Amino acid sequence: MPRRRRRFDDDHDDDHDDDHDDRPTRRRAEVDPGTGTGGPPTGDRWSTWADATHGPRPTPGWLVTAAGAVDTELGVLKTGKEADVHLLERAVPDGPACLLAAKRYRSAEHRAFHRDATYLEGRRVRRSRETRAMAHRTAFGRELLAGQWAGAEFAALGTLHAAGVAVPYPVSLDGTELILEFLGDAAGRAAPRLAATRPTGAELRDWWHQLTEALLGLARLGWTHGDLSAYNVLVDEGRIVLIDLPQVVDLVGNPHGADVLVRDVRRIGGWSTARDDGIDPEALFHRLVAEAGLAGRDA
Repeated sequence: MPRRRRRFDDDHDDDHDDDHDDRPTRRRAEVDPGTGTGGPPTGDRWSTWADATHGPRPTPGWLVTAAGAVDTELGVLKTGKEADVHLLERAVPDGPACLLAAKRYRSAEHRAFHRDATYLEGRRVRRSRETRAMAHRTAFGRELLAGQWAGAEFAALGTLHAAGVAVPYPVSLDGTELILEFLGDAAGRAAPRLAATRPTGAELRDWWHQLTEALLGLARLGWTHGDLSAYNVLVDEGRIVLIDLPQVVDLVGNPHGADVLVRDVRRIGGWSTARDDGIDPEALFHRLVAEAGLAGRDA
């Protein structure tokens, strides 16, 4: 009998489908909710830290949390069907600063919903009316779905980061805006996706080892990524980091969980074995099955 796992109750941001470019309007300065005063003298808005839900403790030393900090928009890192990722500088005037990634999920009327029931099964919704509305994609259901993804990713990243899995640190959640650790250099150049790299044989074997450890970390929680591919993995100065995790799948609670795990391993394994036929995705799959307490599945 599979051992009991932590449940994931909130929820694919297909990076490889992110071709369009309907970028949201740039945010302008807002009223400071703490003082009622207008926007900051520089930048685009006051920091959202004070009123947001915060990531796991301890808070990283590089993160600027001062009440007087200002957020400045520096551009768009990625556009997608369900969310856009923006580069932010959060800084205290004449003081410390840090770069952040702001992932902004689209409202229901501007999103292209393409997640299917595979990702939602095994997740709990408090009222049966809400479950029916989401299943039938009514207007109310679409609105519920729109509100789930940011919270789902924030919760997943917090759990994974606390467990030592290589994911971006989830800084804060404010409505449908998820603030994340920026992975890249000080000039604002983002770390490349695995799909954009041309590793040597030694690099690829090292990255496969790191990826294996990250996926084992998910399996220990009873999870699989749900949309794993070379487009949802970053290489940050040689460090493998998993990204885009709102659709994490519960391997025990979701009846499709093992099938999703097979798909995840096949996708990332196919990219890797095309570059090094010494890599063994089937061995990885069996390690994940054992770690998650599953049995009787073939890759």
